[in-house]
Amino acid sequence: MSLSKISLKPSLRLTAATLALSLAGCGGNPPAYESASQSASASSSGTSYTAPAQSSYSEPAGYEPKLELINEPVPLAEGHPNEYVVQVGDTLWDIAATFLKDPWYWPEIWYVNPDIENPHLIYPGDVLGLVYIDGQPRITNVRGSTYRMSPQARVTPLTEAISSIPYEDVQAFLSSGVVLEKGQADSLPYLLATKGDHLMASAGNQIYVRGAAGDVLGSRYNVVHVGDPLYDPDDNRLIGYQGIPVGEGVLRRTGDPATVALTDTSQEAVPGDRLLPASVDIPLNFFPRAPSSQIDGRIISVVGGVTQIGQYMVVVLNRGSNDGLSVGDVLTVFQAGEKIDDRFGGGTVTLPEEEAGTLMVFKTYDRISYGLVMEATEAIHIHDAVRNPD
Repeated sequence: MSLSKISLKPSLRLTAATLALSLAGCGGNPPAYESASQSASASSSGTSYTAPAQSSYSEPAGYEPKLELINEPVPLAEGHPNEYVVQVGDTLWDIAATFLKDPWYWPEIWYVNPDIENPHLIYPGDVLGLVYIDGQPRITNVRGSTYRMSPQARVTPLTEAISSIPYEDVQAFLSSGVVLEKGQADSLPYLLATKGDHLMASAGNQIYVRGAAGDVLGSRYNVVHVGDPLYDPDDNRLIGYQGIPVGEGVLRRTGDPATVALTDTSQEAVPGDRLLPASVDIPLNFFPRAPSSQIDGRIISVVGGVTQIGQYMVVVLNRGSNDGLSVGDVLTVFQAGEKIDDRFGGGTVTLPEEEAGTLMVFKTYDRISYGLVMEATEAIHIHDAVRNPD
């Protein structure tokens, strides 16, 4: 089902902030809260659920709810439950796929319970209920509402909230090689020289670094060698460089140059190598959704250097925030059509593209983005196309 088919024009969707929701400070989008004072009836089971009335809740200054229901129901997954208890290890993508045929429609049906502190965060043990409001399916967190039979206390660190994607599958982004956007590579701290009579440095050596002024003692870095240039396959623009992991280090003395002690290396560090902060901001709490802009891009690299890309692998796209991509955007991957010789009619024929999977963007820069492959129905390769989901 296409977005146009269900008339999901920007003005007819749930609030823009809900659609572009980015939890835990990612993406800079403020959370939006919908009124939950309406009554909702469960589906075929005949059970009912009345959303709690507002108590001490107040909307952000200047906020005006704009809830306009879509014209047709969002397609639900076959065999979907009417209620789901969140488990340890769940991700928002998993939960969305439990209820929905297409998980990126989650923002269209998520219904905020304003009586819950941090209503957009979901924790293990929470009960998510499928209810119907004006004939449209909505998922709400019934924690703390009259749906529960007895009062319960909750003391849960925010870090225990479920993430949208599994962190263990994106940590390769931190350690197994990255792509350096051109502007990023030019601005990163760099290795100037090695302390002592060493042309190259390895674990146990100290290096002098420029560009780290302002960093605090104890700051940790990933040392990366600037590798081959990466060109946009669509217009041949230079958009970045392959980043080759070299090792790790810690800031021992501030200044310009500063001193960094190498704590671990996989190869020798040489002058010109760049230093990336070891703690990269990767927001993991966000809603999957279709992009708000029309995206037509390609996969230009894969973390780990493999040739065939499968589920839960990290890929790099030749589109970024300048093209309208943001964290949480879901894209469909299309396998490039193979060129074959026509033995009967003569000449060469390019076979049609085939849908090969789905990925979700979790980190954006101006001209590139990182995505995690959520589903792979066919083998995915570098230069395969990525576009808005149908």
